[in-house]
Amino acid sequence: MSNRDLLQRTAEIASDFLDSLDERPVRPEATVDEMRAALGGPLPEGPSDALEVIEKLARDVDPGLMATMSGRFFGFVIGGAIPAAVAADWLTSTWDQNSGLTLPMPAAGVVEEVAGAWLKDLLGLPEGASFGFVTGGQMAHFTCLAAARHHLLAREGWDVGREGLNGGPSIRVVAGANRHATLDRALRFLGIGTSSIREVPADEQGRMVVDALRDEVGRADGPTIVCVQAGDINTGAFDDFHAAADASAAAGAWLHVDGAIGLWAAASPSLRHLVAGAERADSWATDAHKLLNVPFDSGIAFCAHPESHRAALGVRSAYLIHADAGSARDAMDFGPEHSRRGRGFPIYAVLRTLGRAGVAELVERTCSRARALADGLARLPGCEVLNDVVLNQVVFRFEDDKTTDAVLAAVQASGEAWTSGTTRDGRRAIRLSVSNWQTSERDVERTLAAFAAARAPH
Repeated sequence: MSNRDLLQRTAEIASDFLDSLDERPVRPEATVDEMRAALGGPLPEGPSDALEVIEKLARDVDPGLMATMSGRFFGFVIGGAIPAAVAADWLTSTWDQNSGLTLPMPAAGVVEEVAGAWLKDLLGLPEGASFGFVTGGQMAHFTCLAAARHHLLAREGWDVGREGLNGGPSIRVVAGANRHATLDRALRFLGIGTSSIREVPADEQGRMVVDALRDEVGRADGPTIVCVQAGDINTGAFDDFHAAADASAAAGAWLHVDGAIGLWAAASPSLRHLVAGAERADSWATDAHKLLNVPFDSGIAFCAHPESHRAALGVRSAYLIHADAGSARDAMDFGPEHSRRGRGFPIYAVLRTLGRAGVAELVERTCSRARALADGLARLPGCEVLNDVVLNQVVFRFEDDKTTDAVLAAVQASGEAWTSGTTRDGRRAIRLSVSNWQTSERDVERTLAAFAAARAPH
């Protein structure tokens, strides 16, 4: 069996999976124990034929796969991976470039330079901002807040890279009550800790109350990071970026934007108003595997202070071939990883394929489908839509917790669509995240029919 035969057969298996999505139930058909039985057992003592391994792997895992690529998967904010991105991701694995350094592997380095510049242009971020391609929103927060930590403490005369945090000035973090959990986790990773958070109350949509935000930032008497959201994880709501930027500037605070979902609104002329003022921030975190619809393992950290970004994360080793300042950009200076795959290739392929107008249409289409789902759900007996559908998120519930959970379970069991539950104001609710380029009007109709059937008396 040649490499060509193996890879061609693998491509057939992958294509067959993608072709099955319209009819495949949007749920796994096997349990965790069934997956263990199919995949487990002792480590083989000897080699096996590669083609047999791949074909058996595909057969064995198929019942345990969730159809996250389906246009009716709404469980999390997960894009469906545009075909050009999938193809580029396959090539990324084939080329197997270690993308931390540019000079020995210039293709991977330059494609990131180009893709990063295109993204800044698309998202309305400062031309001089630095960027790092990381695994996702979690590590984008880590990267941005590491730069913030270095910048703020250096201003106080403290070299955190050399001295660590012990004995240094403490950092306050101002963040909303509805912040995403990855922000707290990043603070834990960085040694800043969650006790540093000064929580600002949120309104019914999840936005920070502006007066409370101003008051809390105004109390800053030392290094302070202010964290705002572009796209609440449940409602899709946006904080007031101009108010946050004004308060942060007055207090000398670092302003960080959690834009994992909503920063992509900047790519759309009709939605761009939602992020007005976000360009005034010091750092921005987002996910390309959300509304840009590239495969997983694709987050981006942007920083308005490149020297602080590089100082917080850069590394030098005698055995490596580093680029000279100004000649090229080494990716390992702007992210937490030393060695990694070429994350720029799939992003480059999508941006080249869609162009500015195509990305805008993609974002607008997913948000339009969310509004259509909200309109249809609001007509179901006992259903209450709980949020203003400004982006791609819909939160709703039925007349009581028992009914809400029963409807959710019935829709999940049907396989017609898959979405997740949440809690709003102490009551059970359901959230739909429309993030997939493949979600069609027909998918909306099928999903609404599934909810109507689940809601109907039996």
